[in-house]
Amino acid sequence: MTRWLFPALVLSLMTAGVSAQDARYQQQYQQNDDNTHYGWADVLRVDPVYGVARTEVPRQECYDQPVVRSAPPQGSAAGTILGAVVGGVLGSTVGKGDGRTAATVAGAVAGGAVGNSVSRTGGGEYETTETHCRQVAAVSEQRRIMGYDVEYRYRGEVYVSRLNYDPGERLRVRVSVSPAD
Repeated sequence: MTRWLFPALVLSLMTAGVSAQDARYQQQYQQNDDNTHYGWADVLRVDPVYGVARTEVPRQECYDQPVVRSAPPQGSAAGTILGAVVGGVLGSTVGKGDGRTAATVAGAVAGGAVGNSVSRTGGGEYETTETHCRQVAAVSEQRRIMGYDVEYRYRGEVYVSRLNYDPGERLRVRVSVSPAD
């Protein structure tokens, strides 16, 4: 029985060492599958890829427009007074005695009404300008770098990829190996 105990003990220790190494390996590369590793490639050429970025910018556009307006009729006190004076003078020339006084009063009232009416029709029209504004959308176009075409060499082979950044002189690559069908 001791004859089998020593080889079993040695085999047990060897297996424990292998599994410990295997656990460290798995822990270090747990995010990769078994057939993937990383390396460095030399960048041969980087060409920027340009595109046009369009943005819509709202802005306000204003302009002056001529407008014809009519003035509202206004009765003026001066027109009424002037009409009353003229009507009173004319009324005083008519008649004699108390008739003259009544004609003067009637002429002043009629003249005031006519003077007020004349001053109301004098409103007329006038021209002015109004400012009108509206929102318009202006399209702005800008030429921008949208990415980079990168040519690189890994282990003697040349590859091309489009990246969204300029990698510089070296590029980290992920190498995956799988059987060809």
